[in-house]
Amino acid sequence: MSQKQSGGGAPSASSQASTEAPQPGEEVASGRKQRSTGVVIFALMIAMLLAMLDNMIVGTAMPTIVGDLGGLEHLSWVVTAYTLATAASTPIWGKLGDMYGRKGMFLTSIVVFLVGSALSGAAQDMGQLIGFRALQGLGAGGLMVGVMAIIGDLVPPRERGRYQGMMAGVMAVAMIGGPLVGGTLTDHLGWRWIFYINVPLGVIALAAITVVLHLPKKRAQARIDYVGAALLTIGITALVLITTWGGNEYAWGSVQIIGLGLLGVASLIAFVGVERRVAEPVLPLHIFRNGNFSLITVIGFLTGFVMFGSMTFLPLYQQTVQGATATNSGLLLLPMLLGMLFVSLIAGRVTTQTGKYRIFPILGGGLMVAGMFLLALMDTETTRLTSGIYMAVLGAGMGFLMQTSMLIAQNSVEMKDMGVGSSSATLFRTLGGSFGVAILGALFTNQVRDTMIARVGEKGAAVTSGGANLDPAKLKQLRPEIRDAYTHAVANGAHQVFLWGAVIAVAGFLAAWFIKEVPLRGAGPQAKSEDQAPADQTPMAEAV
Repeated sequence: MSQKQSGGGAPSASSQASTEAPQPGEEVASGRKQRSTGVVIFALMIAMLLAMLDNMIVGTAMPTIVGDLGGLEHLSWVVTAYTLATAASTPIWGKLGDMYGRKGMFLTSIVVFLVGSALSGAAQDMGQLIGFRALQGLGAGGLMVGVMAIIGDLVPPRERGRYQGMMAGVMAVAMIGGPLVGGTLTDHLGWRWIFYINVPLGVIALAAITVVLHLPKKRAQARIDYVGAALLTIGITALVLITTWGGNEYAWGSVQIIGLGLLGVASLIAFVGVERRVAEPVLPLHIFRNGNFSLITVIGFLTGFVMFGSMTFLPLYQQTVQGATATNSGLLLLPMLLGMLFVSLIAGRVTTQTGKYRIFPILGGGLMVAGMFLLALMDTETTRLTSGIYMAVLGAGMGFLMQTSMLIAQNSVEMKDMGVGSSSATLFRTLGGSFGVAILGALFTNQVRDTMIARVGEKGAAVTSGGANLDPAKLKQLRPEIRDAYTHAVANGAHQVFLWGAVIAVAGFLAAWFIKEVPLRGAGPQAKSEDQAPADQTPMAEAV
């Protein structure tokens, strides 16, 4: 280009830098940076796998654990303690990362998780196991948030789509591999190894991130918002306990559940009041002034509600109605998980190439509604092929939503709030899952009981009095007419779950239409948007 074309003067330094060919040393440095970033991403995926895999591995080993340690009456707390600690600590880890540096907080969360894992494996009674599981959950709260926030620092949103498939793949491995790994370890090495297996994987992630990842060091001058953190923890704990105990330990209208509801509401109201006054709030309320962020947290809550609710009852339907074994029921989820993985790869590639993403939550919401309505059509005659096609539709909807929702959340907050933005998106999805399992579980149980009574009278209620779940071995021991009634009851219960899940999914689909196409930070293959600030085009961190 001539000087006249460039404005009549000498080309600027920035223009020269952009047109000159890179020097050999620069190419070497660029290649080294890409390799280092790849190592960090690999380590982050290991940490993400640890966080997602844990509960799915533990579930298959619970009968063996109870047989060894006893304490059947406290069995549910092995899972509840982990879930509570994870949910309550998630927003706090995110804020601490924003204040004191992402790398240090993430490494700390890995160490806490590994210590909790090792101690859980060494537990000598049920009380110790519950306490160590809470410690493990405390660390797990920082794993998912740390992964998402560090990727948010390393990779601009415009480029982040290429990693969506990798994250979806990790989720698929956790959901399919969890029960298989848990059963194999328990049968051949003993239940303690379901916790010990975390240690070598965690050490690999710890070493790789310590050596390769370099993030800007931070030191906030403001004091930690201890009061806000305590109120938020109480509020989240109350909500999770409501969803865990409601309809199981206590009736929904009991004093305990109502009291927890009042405590949760009062704590969260007080939390909002505190957050509006402190200098460094644990969850800055200003991030919810962004329309896209508020919408995507609502969509995330509804997605968690539908996704975890459906995935809880699909294996039960497959085992009871379609006659699948526990192992095969996990493998039968493959159509849904492969659909999620394939669609997530496509969405990520398109986002990276075009910078456009608004269409994906809309498509995801629509496909999730369609998938849930299709699953609601299943009955005792539905074949595995037909249910597999229905699950693939639902998986495609989840693939459009899962990582895109995190992308929109991170792109809607400033870089300094990346941690709380990521933790808020994760927290709302987790709470949505808790409410989904609890509410849909109550609908399922009531429908199973009512169907059994309608088909075989009061003796049908006796069959389900211990809960609406009979394992396949016990099911075979029932008289043919009772077994047939129970099969129809489970099919009817699943119909109610998926039908109401579809109704909830409609709300998410409608909300997706209000998301605005805000330009993603960072330059992609296309030209940079003129209305983006230069500061937004450069990631804050380098893996070198």
